[in-house]
Amino acid sequence: MATYNKRGYKAPKPVDENGAETEFVNGQESETAEVFNTLDSKAAKIGGWFTRNQKGIFAVIGVLAVAAVGYLGYQHFILEPKEDKAANEMFQAQEYFNQAINGTSNDSLFNLALNGGEGKLGFLGIAEAYSGTQSASLANYYAGISYLNMGKYKEAIQYLEKFSSKDLILQSMAYGAIGDAFSELNQKEDALDYYKKAATHKQNDFSTPRYAFKAGLVALDLGKKDEALKLFNDIKTNYKTTVEGSNIDFYIGLAE
Repeated sequence: MATYNKRGYKAPKPVDENGAETEFVNGQESETAEVFNTLDSKAAKIGGWFTRNQKGIFAVIGVLAVAAVGYLGYQHFILEPKEDKAANEMFQAQEYFNQAINGTSNDSLFNLALNGGEGKLGFLGIAEAYSGTQSASLANYYAGISYLNMGKYKEAIQYLEKFSSKDLILQSMAYGAIGDAFSELNQKEDALDYYKKAATHKQNDFSTPRYAFKAGLVALDLGKKDEALKLFNDIKTNYKTTVEGSNIDFYIGLAE
């Protein structure tokens, strides 16, 4: 015979051996209660720790907030105007530099580019007065190239080593120019290191074969034929259509 619970029916509470009613708690309910008790205990401990250390916590938060606001303020109110002023100063120095490069490499024009003229700072003054700006970093590059063209190789290295850029080509050219300066100073090992650095920095079809070729020539000069051969073969494999790749078989023959 089928059984069912009538509406409003409640199961009787269990009784103990003396007939008294008892509360029934199943296993799942017991485990749940234990979990909540544990969480309550941990929360109380965390709350207590926070209460004891809240001054330190708020102090750290305050320092971070001040630092963030200070950084944004420095960027907006100090660095950006400084960058604009540096860029304005750079214009005249770059004009002298371009005239010297595109003309007869006149040392007087390079001197004007370095030291300034017509009421404007030169690259040296910009690098010092506007330190921390992109223009100051670029001024170090131009100063280094100016000194390189003037035959002042130690000064060229000094300023080119201060230059740093994320530009694909320009940083490679700076490394290559340092290699040129070391080569002129007859410091061949240093020249080789910087040429290889220039060749491998963000490889591309312009600077990579150019400085790999220079590195190969210096390696040959140092008697490092295996290293030279590796550099020349890389040009043949990957940069055959470049200027350096057009006659690379001849130099491979010298290195073999």
